[in-house]
Amino acid sequence: MGPWRCLLLLPILAVALQAQQQQFMEYVERRLTLLEERISQWHDQSSRYSTELRDFKNQVLGMLETAEKEREAMRSEAESAAVRVDRLEREVDYLETQNPAPPCVEVDETLMEKQVATAKQRKNEKYTKLTDCSDTIASIRAMKILKRFGSTSGLWTKDAAGNSEKIYVFDGTANDTVYVFPRMREFTLFSATRKAARIKLPYPWVGTGHLVYDGHLYYIRQQGPFQVIKFNLANKTVVDSSVFPAEEQIPVFGLSPFTYIEMAADEEGLWAIYATKEDEKNICLAKLDPTSLDIEQMWDTPCPRENAEGAFVVCGALHVVYNTRLPSRSRVQCVFDVSGTLAPEDASLVYFPKRYGSHSGMKYSPRERQIYAWDDGYQIIYRMEMKKKLEV
Repeated sequence: MGPWRCLLLLPILAVALQAQQQQFMEYVERRLTLLEERISQWHDQSSRYSTELRDFKNQVLGMLETAEKEREAMRSEAESAAVRVDRLEREVDYLETQNPAPPCVEVDETLMEKQVATAKQRKNEKYTKLTDCSDTIASIRAMKILKRFGSTSGLWTKDAAGNSEKIYVFDGTANDTVYVFPRMREFTLFSATRKAARIKLPYPWVGTGHLVYDGHLYYIRQQGPFQVIKFNLANKTVVDSSVFPAEEQIPVFGLSPFTYIEMAADEEGLWAIYATKEDEKNICLAKLDPTSLDIEQMWDTPCPRENAEGAFVVCGALHVVYNTRLPSRSRVQCVFDVSGTLAPEDASLVYFPKRYGSHSGMKYSPRERQIYAWDDGYQIIYRMEMKKKLEV
């Protein structure tokens, strides 16, 4: 190809190249325009989604706030309902105590004479222990003063045979209303009785020798012969009653003239501490059947009534607490072991810390190994240090 022909082709090639460049630029512009449209569409959709998400968030927050208000309202209604239910239970308890089932408490003279004769036949017989308990008190390990409640004389205790944490309070030496606190905390923290349920007994009690044992209250009826009443604390009814088969009874403790029979419980079961004119100088002890209230065995003890203010039984051994006419320091000065394992002269002389006056009520708890005492209106717990009888 000659030079002239090459010169002629140059303009043609330039025009073709320019046309291709134009087409390429148009293609790029179309692609950019499409990309811008898609970006704009994505931006619009993102803005719409953000708005919808913000609206949904505000809606959820509103629903949560409404749900919280409804929850508070329901909680308030539940508390109000609980208060009404508690008030209704108290009213039902009150109505039940006002209309108790009529108990059968008639005195069968023939049966009473038979019981007296049987009890006298078994008097001072050797006792066969029911448990392997061989402990005795070595000393008072600690003392805790809970509060001051009620009269100078009274009794407070727990169930000696069960695991219940209820506190039973008997204010005074002649009354018919028992205060029941659900736990020790309610009894300790509140000065009034608003946290306590009230049980009105069908017959008023006398003295401070009552006992709560295995869901039942054993107490001495105030009027008439000395009648032991067994009262079911769950259904508020009298289960059984028995005239104590001991003739011409007198106050069991010289310093507590209001108590004629002291009911007690220990690891062996149920006991009655009493005194009669037949042997008015010393205290007597009887083992009772908690189901039938029959006397299983009786003992004349060497423990004098004079200057005695209280007593309790631990592992089958009677412990009598003494004081003076002008209240001084209480002490266990006489111990009588029905099994004969522990001789009175070998027992420890146990002193109680001097606090206020003299004890009007002392209840031993076999489960907790401590004594619930009522001292001149103060409620006290004595924790005891125990030892084996052979080690004393």
